[in-house]
Amino acid sequence: KWLQTYFDTPLPSIEEVSDALTFHAFEIDEAEGDVLDVNVLPDRAAYGLSHRGVALEVSAALNMPMKSDPLREAVPELPSTNTLSVQIENEEKCLRYMGALVTGVTVGPSPAWLKEALESLGQRSINNVVDATNYVMLNIGQPLHAFDASKLSKNTDGAYEILVRGAYEGEKITTLSGDEYILPEDTLLITDKVADVAIGIAGVKGGKVAEVDANTTDIILEAATFDGTSIRKTAQALKLWTDASLRFQNKISADLVAYGMRDVVKLILDIAGGELVGSTDLYPQPETVTPVSVSLDQINAHLGTQYSGADVESALTRLGFIFTSDAMTYTVTPAFERRDLVLPQDLIEEVGRTIGYDTLPLAELPPISGESNQTQYRCFEHIKDVLIERGYTEISTQSFAAAGDIELANPLDMTKPYLRPSLETNMRTALTHAKNIAPRVLGPDEAIKLFELGSVFEQGGEHFSLALGYVQLRGKQSKTMLEETLDALKTDVGISVPSVTDDGFVEINLSDNEVASTYTPARVSLGAYQPYSVYPFALRDVAVWTPEGTEESRVLNAILEKAGDLVARIDLFDRFEKEGRISFAFRLVFEAPDRTLSDEDLNPIMDAVYANLKENEGWEIR
Repeated sequence: KWLQTYFDTPLPSIEEVSDALTFHAFEIDEAEGDVLDVNVLPDRAAYGLSHRGVALEVSAALNMPMKSDPLREAVPELPSTNTLSVQIENEEKCLRYMGALVTGVTVGPSPAWLKEALESLGQRSINNVVDATNYVMLNIGQPLHAFDASKLSKNTDGAYEILVRGAYEGEKITTLSGDEYILPEDTLLITDKVADVAIGIAGVKGGKVAEVDANTTDIILEAATFDGTSIRKTAQALKLWTDASLRFQNKISADLVAYGMRDVVKLILDIAGGELVGSTDLYPQPETVTPVSVSLDQINAHLGTQYSGADVESALTRLGFIFTSDAMTYTVTPAFERRDLVLPQDLIEEVGRTIGYDTLPLAELPPISGESNQTQYRCFEHIKDVLIERGYTEISTQSFAAAGDIELANPLDMTKPYLRPSLETNMRTALTHAKNIAPRVLGPDEAIKLFELGSVFEQGGEHFSLALGYVQLRGKQSKTMLEETLDALKTDVGISVPSVTDDGFVEINLSDNEVASTYTPARVSLGAYQPYSVYPFALRDVAVWTPEGTEESRVLNAILEKAGDLVARIDLFDRFEKEGRISFAFRLVFEAPDRTLSDEDLNPIMDAVYANLKENEGWEIR
């Protein structure tokens, strides 16, 4: 219903609108009733986090002209006033601040249409003044705020003074929700300069001290632009994310401020009455827009298309772009809110998505030539195969550490503010934990054998390392197992290995070994990837008596001859000798890629397996 206000032509069904946005602009998380949940990604958030921005994309996707665009209409110059002044302490964090004084308002319930609009999106209606600021933000994307002027102090000339400054050390504020926050030093604040009191956390949330309530008659309106990085850091530090902070952290244009103030003043005067005394606008460094050019040849080369000049011009027109063309080169002057248009490739994307990605021709990727880009991968997979065949279990641990050469600028865990310089600490921790649980799983006579292959980060740069850990659960620790493993790695993979110590740990710097340049892929053949089945597997067991001296491999091959393509795995789980005969018991795992297997599928297979085994002289099915 809100989107429809931008169009004279009735919008199609919500399903059609959802599909159009999905294929041309935004992801749609949910469409329920007549409400769309639009996932606006960061590259388009500067204009897309608004009904106007979504309407613009609906217009382009469906080729439906908008009846009006609030950001293309003239902005009237508001009268100035000496009763309100604004100062900005840090112009890098506050790019623009516009304030307006409105007197004689009547605060009360919002009209039904406004309540309905906000509540349809899950917003709680508060009062007509606050609702007006929220409505304009959701409509065109400019966050706004209203302060109760009577709760601010005046200077000796009877004027209000707003100061945008950093927080003092240990300064506190109670927000509109009633929560008190101790502010990190230099958090950007909106303050009553005369009383030196914080009245809002800039770009995040207003303060309780100047809250608009039923007794309010005079208000100071704020429309501003704050540095996105600063706002994001503040919201993150306070764990206070709001609709306003979301928009500011995506770096909306400072030019949008005037449009937001225009709309909110008009709306408040309409629904709350009052009189605009005047405004003040501090805009130290006005933004400039740089034209972007792209040629028709560039567009077609990047997209693999054969668009004509008319196709491109139609797409640019549907997007509402102001452009010129000269010899099939198009120069677009981006609208102020389109912060994402800076490169020729940006324009190529705009043309491609507007015409429709579904119109792009299909083309096969060129064949991969050479093995150089696969050498390291194949080598590492071979290392893993060698270790797993010898009973090792792979572990994967986090890359953060309590100490190291490279410190993180924003650590997720303050106890681990560095990138790990080796795999040793994590491996020894894993071995210690494994010793506590392994006897219950492996038995008292088994050994714990772990390995990790991962990145480590030293002052000289990042490289891969291989760590091996071995613990004998009973008896004296033996170096033999590790030595045999290292010999296998040296022989099978070609790794130069260090000497084994007595404590069961070895770490190998794979970069020092120059594995990528010395490993020969021909040493191991990797088959094509086969996806696993999403359907349940089925198990069947077969046990057979064989004459003394029968090899396991002979029985296995006899089973595999008739097991067919559905067998995914076969394991020997029992073997014993008695009275001159050997019993082998195998477990077969069957699975199909397209269905759950039934007895009708497996009984014929097992009958064929049994028959094949019985053909061998002296073999008897148990």
